[in-house]
Order: sequence, then C-alpha cells, then structure tokens
Amino acid sequence: MKPLFLLTPEAQNDLKEILLDIAEDNPAVAERLRSEFYAGLNLLGQSPGIGHHHPELLSAKYRFWNFYSYVVAYVWETKPIQVISVVHGSRDLAAFFLSRGQ
Repeated sequence: MKPLFLLTPEAQNDLKEILLDIAEDNPAVAERLRSEFYAGLNLLGQSPGIGHHHPELLSAKYRFWNFYSYVVAYVWETKPIQVISVVHGSRDLAAFFLSRGQ
C-alpha cells in the first residue's frame, strides 16, 4: 500500500517537539495524540484539498487543515500529499512561515 502522506523533515520535527512537550506532562495523552495525528493525516491523504487556503501566508499549492489547536500545512496536489509543517494555531503564522523561508 502506498503511503497517503509524506512528512517533510521540518514537519517531522514539528510533530516530535509537540509530542515531547505533551509527554512531559502526560505520556499517554501524547501517544493518543500521535495516533490521532497519523489517522488525520491519512484522512488528508485520502481526500487532498481538505482544509482551506491562506493566500496571505503561502501560495495556492498549499492547504491548511486545523487539527485540535494545531494547524497542518500541506501541499495538496502531490501524491502522496506533502506535510510541510505542524504548528500551534496561536502562533503568528505569517512570522512562522517567513522564518522557514516559505
């Protein structure tokens, strides 16, 4: 079976940092969230284009999908979809993507 999504190294690091931070307080919650993230990313891979576009942040090749309090940014027209970041929704997204050179 072909993978439905690909995490870029940056997105892998984003997710790892999020889960490690949560695991400091509650490892069981971190593990549950990891499983739910991967299930959600599989859903995205099955239905590319879910979410919305933010033309003020990135070009139209990217979509943004809200997952709990996080925002997943991904390239939706590739197979598999390419997840470029996972970031908390309270962050300044414009500054975040600018700092990544995107």
